[in-house]
Amino acid sequence: MNLERPRRLRRTATIRESVAETQLSAANLVLPFFVTEGSGREEAIATMPGISRWSLDRLPAYLEKVAKTGIRSVALFPKIDDAKKDSTAKEALNPDGLVPRTVREIKTNFPELAIYTDIALDPFSSDGHDGLVHNGEIVNDLTVEILARMAVIHAEAGADFVSPSDMMDGRVGAMRRLLDERGYSNVGIMSYGAKYASCFYGPFRDALDSAPKAGDKKTYQMDFRNVKEALREVRLDAAEGADGVMVKPAGAYLDVIRAVKEHVDIPVAAYQVSGEYAMLKFAAEKGIFAGERVMEESLYAIRRAGADLIFTYFAAEMAELLNRRQP
Repeated sequence: MNLERPRRLRRTATIRESVAETQLSAANLVLPFFVTEGSGREEAIATMPGISRWSLDRLPAYLEKVAKTGIRSVALFPKIDDAKKDSTAKEALNPDGLVPRTVREIKTNFPELAIYTDIALDPFSSDGHDGLVHNGEIVNDLTVEILARMAVIHAEAGADFVSPSDMMDGRVGAMRRLLDERGYSNVGIMSYGAKYASCFYGPFRDALDSAPKAGDKKTYQMDFRNVKEALREVRLDAAEGADGVMVKPAGAYLDVIRAVKEHVDIPVAAYQVSGEYAMLKFAAEKGIFAGERVMEESLYAIRRAGADLIFTYFAAEMAELLNRRQP
């Protein structure tokens, strides 16, 4: 009788750990965080339990706790005062604006942290769109020029990676050219290569007050029914010089992560976005399932699908869990 018994490899915790196909460590995790203008501010975000906006003077204490968990990569997102927003998004090009000041502060206090900065106009625009709006249309080429200049400002401040999340055509190539011309050839580009027009972004837009004032983002963010389109997008970004490409959101797009991983030979990131985080947190608070267990399962699923890096608001919490399991 030649009966195979796969259960032999699941018999004990030690055996299961020794044959696990998917590994996850703090090195795979990137923590997104929010900063705001002013001082002495720690503003809880109602739609994202456990997540706050930090003023620059309060940020070091927070990041010190994060660094102790083993997290070494962070992604920065700013909430800009309404008074600084206009239809030209000119504050995005302010070398002394909130983002450059924050990058400099982090690099002074935590030089070991890798910093990813967001490259898009929606936090700075009174229209709330990732690009400039002319006669109701989000214009591509003029936006790309501004985004490339924005990337250089972030590089000058000390960003390790600029991360275009705007989904304008040709922006990776424009950034790479201008960064190289200005002497920042070592600054990487983590491109949001396959960013879908998703309802899962709601809490994030609350955090930044960056929702569109009119229309939606479907003319530049991707149709959630498509996968081949994502492969075209990441192929173009890789050809233009991206050092990594991202799929966003993550949990409902595991098939896209897998397809992208098999399609490119550069690192693939996935963003477990605010709505995904909020759903799991709120459900855990209601006792629907155990919070730590569902956090772990969701992150391993994203990693198993092929993500080399996972941008997640659970990053520090997951790193702490991994630390507790160390022998």
